[in-house]
Amino acid sequence: MFVVSLTYVVELSEVEPHLAAHVEFLERHYARGHFVASGRKVPRTGGIILARVASREQLDAILAEDPFQQAGVAEYQITEFLATKVAPGFESIKDSLQ
Repeated sequence: MFVVSLTYVVELSEVEPHLAAHVEFLERHYARGHFVASGRKVPRTGGIILARVASREQLDAILAEDPFQQAGVAEYQITEFLATKVAPGFESIKDSLQ
């Protein structure tokens, strides 16, 4: 599991033109099962994506498709973790220790 923290590196007015394409990117990867949660930071300085993919390399390839990255309006900080404990109802995202 990966936590992707996006931080805008330009004014919000420069981010807005890419928002619709970014949402389409998110929807495509939700449909493929890659993303399990996402949303805006408060205050609106970027966003968070919770991604469940096989490897960091796969995640990097996915993020390279993000219109925000392609336009250079956001930077990404990525943290990998094992979700070994989850709340009821979130069992599908639980990782097993191997």
